[in-house]
Amino acid sequence: MSLSVPRWLNSTLLSVTMLALPAGLVLRWLDRGEMASLVWSASALLLTVLLVVEIAVRLRRREAGVDLIALLAIVGAVLLGQALVAAVIALMLAGGRALEDYTARRAERELRRLIDRAPRFAWRYRGDALEQVPVDQVMPGDRLLLRMGEVVPVDGTVLDVTATLDESALTGEPLPVRRHPGETVRSGGVNAGAPFDLTASQPAAQSTYAGIVRMVEAARQSRAPFVRLADRYALILIPLTLLVAGAAWLLSGDPLRALAVLVVATPCPLILAVPVAIMGGISRCAHRGILVKDGATLEALARAQVLFFDKTGTLTAGHASVLSVESTGTHPPARLLQLAASLAQASPHVVSQAIVQAAHAQGLPLEAPREVHEEPGAGLCGVVDGHAVMLGGHHYVTANTPALAWTDTLLQRMAYEDISGSFIAIDGIMAGAVLFADRLRLESPRALRLLRQAGIRRIVMLTGDRVESAQAIGVAAGVDEVRAGLTPSDKLAAIVQGRADGLTLMVGDGINDAPALAAADVGIALGARGATASSEAAGVVLLADRLDRIAEAMQIARRARRIAVQSVLAGMGLSLLAMLLAAVGLLPPLAGAIAQEAIDVAVIVNALRALGGGRRGIAITALDAEQSDQLRRDHAELAPVLERVHMAAERITSYPPATARDELAGLVELLNRQLIPHEQADEGELYPQLADRLHGDDPLAAMSHTHREIFRLTRLLARMSADLAGSAPTASLAEIQRVLLRLDTVLNLHFAQEEELYHNLNNR
Repeated sequence: MSLSVPRWLNSTLLSVTMLALPAGLVLRWLDRGEMASLVWSASALLLTVLLVVEIAVRLRRREAGVDLIALLAIVGAVLLGQALVAAVIALMLAGGRALEDYTARRAERELRRLIDRAPRFAWRYRGDALEQVPVDQVMPGDRLLLRMGEVVPVDGTVLDVTATLDESALTGEPLPVRRHPGETVRSGGVNAGAPFDLTASQPAAQSTYAGIVRMVEAARQSRAPFVRLADRYALILIPLTLLVAGAAWLLSGDPLRALAVLVVATPCPLILAVPVAIMGGISRCAHRGILVKDGATLEALARAQVLFFDKTGTLTAGHASVLSVESTGTHPPARLLQLAASLAQASPHVVSQAIVQAAHAQGLPLEAPREVHEEPGAGLCGVVDGHAVMLGGHHYVTANTPALAWTDTLLQRMAYEDISGSFIAIDGIMAGAVLFADRLRLESPRALRLLRQAGIRRIVMLTGDRVESAQAIGVAAGVDEVRAGLTPSDKLAAIVQGRADGLTLMVGDGINDAPALAAADVGIALGARGATASSEAAGVVLLADRLDRIAEAMQIARRARRIAVQSVLAGMGLSLLAMLLAAVGLLPPLAGAIAQEAIDVAVIVNALRALGGGRRGIAITALDAEQSDQLRRDHAELAPVLERVHMAAERITSYPPATARDELAGLVELLNRQLIPHEQADEGELYPQLADRLHGDDPLAAMSHTHREIFRLTRLLARMSADLAGSAPTASLAEIQRVLLRLDTVLNLHFAQEEELYHNLNNR
């Protein structure tokens, strides 16, 4: 590979050699042969001078360079009076250098795009006025204005209005995303909607995009081990070429045969195609929101076999989510959630905020709490809509309320299911609880399946959490091994031990993951956050906060490496064949130079395939933002229905007969009024649209079957309800509970499948 020289020099050399060749031919046609030879030799010697300098620099670095063969070929051609051959070799070398420049620029396009679009100025409020300031002067707390089409200059929080952002340059996702007031935005996205204000949370140097630019620059400067290996091949190739050339000369007595061997031995496929393929893979990753720091990382990624995952924030969402609202029977779950969320508005605690978000998702109106008192880490109390409301841990609430057997039963269930909860008391009486869990990411199971398809043999989850919690997540995600209760040093030791089984990947997102990320052969940070320790320690940073991009990164890396190997083997094999033909006199020097250039062009064109996506099957069309929001709203509106089915399934046998009859009748009416029309609309309208996006003969057959089971169970419950209301009921409450339990299970599974599908379609 040529050393770094100004691009204008390579362009100049190509122009000179291109002009020299036809000029010499014209001079020879005019019977000025000596002048033609002088022109050709002069153009060749220009390349010779540059090659001598480059080889000298390499030798000072103690590097072997296969450019030595090209130098010997040009000098040999001039000394043997083959000026035309020397000129052709010079033209081919200059063309190869220019082609290398072009392919490097082409391969770096995505990386350069990320660097060149880095924001340099920001509009900052000073009082009511606006001032344009260099982005380096923006400090945390500054209020900024983002106009349409402007790049977000620093990480911050959206104020007042919903922002519409194009984050395709960061994540590779083509559809705009919406960030509501209070949500954080990363620098580097583009405002694709109306102007909005944000409060800066990081200075520019510590924001997401600054970290991305630093890592991109590192990627551009890198050389993969495969590229360095090309230099090592020179130690074998140079003596082999000289041996074949010397033998051809010795056996034939014709020095032109030795020259022909030197001409066809120039290993451009090795010194050009490999870096093109490796950089092409890095560029392709960048296009998909996967930042690979260097070529060495891409190579290791292609050969990885063992994968370690952190749990919290990686396999799981990393924050508490409301699972359900449990009631003692004194208040409906929706009313409990409304009162608890109204009180929780006064607390900044993450659990309180999760309760508020759950209430907003169900469209519940919230009241302003009064007389609020919070005991940090325990709970809070206050007055909401004329009721004294307490919200907090079990000991905090039960210390001021009468004991209930219901509480012990719920605590036992929470222990079995390894979930947490906040209890609710209203007017001094235990009324219910809100249950929480750190939910598995929607894409986690699919991502792990894709990783196994990409070549991962073993998947291990590492976490500091309790064994029971870790095992529950591990089983749901589909990992091979769970190691719980680990400290950062324990994680480090596990990865060091795992390296004996093959090249290792470690995926994490927190500062405590940094040592493990650095210890693995390839560390992968999930979600770029500027200069955080995890992203600085990682070799790969996923700008899109999605696990399935890891499998995509592996597929791109394996393809790039496979193309590099193909290019080397095919190119060097053809060159060796040409050397043998030249040695026996079947390929003269001039024809050999042309043949070698044809090999070079073919191999480099093959290497450029690494820039593309390859055969990935039929493209799946993503859902647009409006469709995605509507599907999310539909499921949120049906959450109370699912909750009522769950409660009925648990308690129907404990109700008095009249209460059980009324509860079942009301539930059947609710199912027929809300759930069944929704599922029928999905089956008749939504699923055909999704099938067109997913392709295949019948990609939603299993989910349609679930619809039919929901319809069947609902009709069965309607018959049981009618029978229970009759003069001589034959349906037993135990049988009704069996049907309700089955419906509850089917609904939960079906909604989870739909949410995973919608999530994946919305984030292609």
